[in-house]
Amino acid sequence: MNPEAAHDILTKHLRASGNLRSTSSRMAVLDAVMASQGHFDAEGLYYRMISNGTRISKATVYNTLDLLQECGLVSKYRFAENSSRYEKAFGRPHHHHLVCLQCGDIIEFVNERLNRIQEDVCNEKNFVPQSSSLQVFGTCGKCRKSRG
Repeated sequence: MNPEAAHDILTKHLRASGNLRSTSSRMAVLDAVMASQGHFDAEGLYYRMISNGTRISKATVYNTLDLLQECGLVSKYRFAENSSRYEKAFGRPHHHHLVCLQCGDIIEFVNERLNRIQEDVCNEKNFVPQSSSLQVFGTCGKCRKSRG
């Protein structure tokens, strides 16, 4: 995953959006996202950044995450929670999620049949998708095993 390519995507998106500037704070959020593993929330990202010495406002983190979602660098989800969770999308395959309602684990999976079904339905309905995610909520194998 090339960080310069992600920076280029964000810079082009900011230019295309009109009067939005490419700032060091926005790039710092992008770099923190690209260094993230798995799913994260905006608050956690903010606190990780300031604990690493980055001077940034919480509003800048939230606003930049919205911009990163708009240009396809980040995906935003709500996994039966009150807050949104994010994950980097840049350089990753399209995938879906199994969410355990007991322990909160999120299991990612790729399924080409689901992708083909989505493509077929969109073609059939003359619809251009922007993003999608299937979320299946239930109980993971670990939790089922621990219950006996």
